[in-house]
Amino acid sequence: MNLFNLVRFVLVRTTHPGNIGASARAMKNMGFTNLALVAPKYFPDDQATARASGAEDILQNSQLTLDLPAAIADCHIVLGTSSRTRSLPIPLLTAKEAAALAAENIQQHRRVAFVFGQERTGLTNDELALCHYHLYIPCDPDFPSLNVASALQIIAYELHQSLLTLMPQNLVATSDLVSGLEMERFYEHLEASLIKLQFLDPTNPRQLMRKLRRLFNRLEMEQNEMNILCGILSAIEKGTL
Repeated sequence: MNLFNLVRFVLVRTTHPGNIGASARAMKNMGFTNLALVAPKYFPDDQATARASGAEDILQNSQLTLDLPAAIADCHIVLGTSSRTRSLPIPLLTAKEAAALAAENIQQHRRVAFVFGQERTGLTNDELALCHYHLYIPCDPDFPSLNVASALQIIAYELHQSLLTLMPQNLVATSDLVSGLEMERFYEHLEASLIKLQFLDPTNPRQLMRKLRRLFNRLEMEQNEMNILCGILSAIEKGTL
């Protein structure tokens, strides 16, 4: 298996098509081909094709989705990029640290996604809450803003270097880590159960589900653990009927 194929770069609500093309070119420079586009403002577009400059195949094979959960549904580890700190933080990694962690997971055949937000506003709090880690690139504090394609190039380079150190004889069996789609189904089940128990007020949810997402995302849950939790929720629901 080509380990580079286990990496997905996700651009969310990109407003300038040139940034999509430049990102595709940056990916191809480092040997990556898996690009997902979430609700881009303009795509396909001639500017994207022009800026791709030899990476048109990545644009042609890119995955288009309406929202971020669909783009990361089959991924096991999701890293969201942002230069801004948040009121409800998740584990914070530099680009180099993120690349090392991603390589460890890829070595176990886990799919890893790197998510980039809209150029002007970045990822929303809800979008970052879908990620297991918050990735940032240390910059000059007087001018910390990086172009999307530039940020992607830095991360792709660090990951390329980390993956080159992996030898085939060191690879282990495929992990049974829960995918993004399965996690979303679990969160829906969990929220419904908490409402039935009157622990969660749907008219005034505050940040309860976001905090629970942060908790469970830290666990990097395996399939058997997910089965246990879902069984517990089902048993609790039966007891409330």
